Amino acid sequence: MTAASVQRPPVTFLPSPFLGPAVWEPVAERLQSHGWRTRVAPVRGTAPAEVLDGFEEALPDDEPPVLVPHSNAGLYVPAIAAVLPPAGTVFVDAALPPSSGEAALVPPALRDELRGRADGAGLLPPWTGWWPRGDVRALVPDDATLERVQAQARRLPATYLDATLPVTAGWASGRNAYLAFGGTYAEELEQARAAGWPTDELAGGHLHMLVDPDAVAGAIAALLARI
Repeated sequence: MTAASVQRPPVTFLPSPFLGPAVWEPVAERLQSHGWRTRVAPVRGTAPAEVLDGFEEALPDDEPPVLVPHSNAGLYVPAIAAVLPPAGTVFVDAALPPSSGEAALVPPALRDELRGRADGAGLLPPWTGWWPRGDVRALVPDDATLERVQAQARRLPATYLDATLPVTAGWASGRNAYLAFGGTYAEELEQARAAGWPTDELAGGHLHMLVDPDAVAGAIAALLARI
C-alpha cells in the first residue's frame, strides 16, 4: 500500500439496485492502481430501506468514504450522507436527487412502462430484460460479461416503482462531481455543470465501465483530484 492510498479516503462503489456488484468490480480494481482503496457495496433486499442498509453496511467504520454511485444508486446518496457525510461523491451516469424533500426512485415514464410488465407475483423483469437482448449486449464487451451482469440483475417488486427516499436538504453542497457516458443523463450532466461541479464525459453506453474500465477509472481519479 502506498503512502497516497493511506492518506486518501476509501472509495465505495454503489451499484444500481437493479443490477449488482459485477458492474463496478473491474473499475474498482483499476482505481486501486491509482492509489485508492476501494470497495464495491453489495445490493441486498427488495425495498429501498433494505437496499440502503446494504449500502451503509459497506461503508468504513472509521472514516468518511468517497461514494461512486451508478444509475439509480445516485438517489441513495442523500440518505447515506445523513448517516455518514461522504468525503466526496462522483456520480457516474447516475440519477441526481432533488435538493430536498423526497426522491422518486423511478421516473414517471419508465414507471408506467414497467408497471404493466410485472408478473403474477408482482415482480418486475430483471433490468437486462427491459430491452431487446441485442440492445443490452451492445452495452458490454462480450457474452461472458453479459452473463455476469445477467446473473446479478435483480427482480424487484413492482412496489419499488412507487417508492421514494427522503432527501436531506444541503446534500448537494458537498464535494461532488459528475461523469457521464453518452447522452442518457444529459439533463443531470447539465445540472451538475450549473452547480459548478467538476464534470467529464466519455463516449459510450450506460455500462461503459465494463467496456473500458481503465478509462473510467482514470476519469474518476481525475475528478477526485478536482473536488
